[in-house]
Amino acid sequence: MYNFTSIPQSSLVNPGADVSYKYYFGFPVLSGISANVGSSSFSAYDLFSNDGVDFNQKVRDVINKSSSKDKVVTNQQLEIFSGGFRVGGRESRSYISFGLYQEFDFFMFVPKDLALLALNGNRDYIGKSFNLGDLNMKAEVLSVFHVGFHKKVNDKFVYGGRAKIYSSGANATSTKNSGYIYTGEQPGTPNLYNQIISSNLELKTSGLARFTKDEYEGNVIRDIAHNTFFNGSLGFGVDAGITYYIKDNLQFTASVVDLGFVRQTKDIETLTYKGTYQYNGANPDFLGSDDPENVFDEFDRAIPRDTLHNKYTTWRPTKIYSSIQYSFGEKRSDECNCHGNVEKFYKNAAGLQVFGMSAPREPLVALTAFYRRNIFRKLDLKATYTLDTFSNKNIGLGLSGAIGPVNIYALVNNVLEYKDISKASSAAFQLGINFVFQDRED
Repeated sequence: MYNFTSIPQSSLVNPGADVSYKYYFGFPVLSGISANVGSSSFSAYDLFSNDGVDFNQKVRDVINKSSSKDKVVTNQQLEIFSGGFRVGGRESRSYISFGLYQEFDFFMFVPKDLALLALNGNRDYIGKSFNLGDLNMKAEVLSVFHVGFHKKVNDKFVYGGRAKIYSSGANATSTKNSGYIYTGEQPGTPNLYNQIISSNLELKTSGLARFTKDEYEGNVIRDIAHNTFFNGSLGFGVDAGITYYIKDNLQFTASVVDLGFVRQTKDIETLTYKGTYQYNGANPDFLGSDDPENVFDEFDRAIPRDTLHNKYTTWRPTKIYSSIQYSFGEKRSDECNCHGNVEKFYKNAAGLQVFGMSAPREPLVALTAFYRRNIFRKLDLKATYTLDTFSNKNIGLGLSGAIGPVNIYALVNNVLEYKDISKASSAAFQLGINFVFQDRED
């Protein structure tokens, strides 16, 4: 999508993209549909293949080959409505755009130590310290209302910005955990153990607590949707971007997207497990104690569950984009009038794009090489090759075409994996329908 300027939605990832139109509007709910999912250590095939291997063993195999630095990431967007128009008259190069979309984000590091402990117990891990800090995840569903402005100052420079109001329908954040679980064998006493649990665990939620109450009798999906659009925790963010032509056929772009926050204030609840517990004796997993109730009571007193109701702030995953593009195959404008008031255009373009996104612990980054081709008067093709956290052979394809004022686009990545998508470490698609109108002589 980035810098694919025949698609109006390209301004959502660069408010300073060099796009032009008299006005446009998206087909309601169908103008922008996208989803992507990625895992850096396993695929759906690893867990769900019909190969006769027990599912529990598959889970063990996945955990054994994963590390606590491996990630699982999901993002989904649905554009409810969008539009834009030129301001200032026929000769103006200033534009306003606006819209509303729904978004879901999920990010998690693989909690390897906790998964090993849950699957195998501690019997084979005497002397090992299990890191509770491996538990690191966040998830949110929200709506975003936005208004943007971009201006082509001259033939060399375009700038733009966008303001956003976030409405978070539900949020869960657990990213600042620490502590450990350790089981050691006491010297000279092979059947006696020393277990230490040092816990500093915290889960913050907004918009979810009511669904856990016994008296709740509503519809969870419907109520989260209502909160997302009409009764969510509010926040604010900005986007900014530029396009600069070093030469007529050499272009540089850069943008920052979702530099913003949400102040979580609705239906808030924070659960904490903080404290230290030490147990000496046989069977430190508590399964064979002569007095298990007393052991659990001691544990509850040492590491109590506390419930707090404090407001908190979450930051949106900020994205940074940039590209360098070389265009060639110059054509006269009278052979293609789909790009607005320009004297010439290029049939081909190639270049590099870089991407970065903020995340707990460390950012996600990607490097993409691309080639764009204007096939027919109103049909553009873009092919990409991406190196990222999830794959080193990610080939993507995108098409954007127009029939009269109707713009239709579709983009997919990892096309080499579509012979068996279950084996892909990541998959993504974007598609939509818009109505784009130019001045008659354009």
